[in-house]
Amino acid sequence: MSWMEWYNSLVKPEWTPEPATIGLIWQILYPIIAVTFLFVLVQAFRRKVPWKVTLPFVINLAANIAFTPIQFGLRSLMLAAADILVVWVTIIWMMIAIWQYYRWVAIAQVPYLVWVSIATTLQLAISFSN
Repeated sequence: MSWMEWYNSLVKPEWTPEPATIGLIWQILYPIIAVTFLFVLVQAFRRKVPWKVTLPFVINLAANIAFTPIQFGLRSLMLAAADILVVWVTIIWMMIAIWQYYRWVAIAQVPYLVWVSIATTLQLAISFSN
């Protein structure tokens, strides 16, 4: 069965957004993520922030990229739940790490944190219901 048929067959909360809505939200968030992540990386190369500040950004990016193959490729709900928890925790860590250097970067992560908070709650609900 295709990934969409598999996803549609899962038990989900009533408040689950439509896949098109989820896609639209990510289309809005990814440019914000890209600009802020690249900015932090450039600032690390310029030695305006310590390299350790980039660590949560790198971990977050890797976990974010890994989610789709884990969820829809491996179809491992519990591993996807663990992965999205890593994404959520590293957003908070990123915001704390960058705050003293570039507050605007931390503030720009707020929509990402809000969405991933919702997505984490959704993923945990789906994982434990299936």
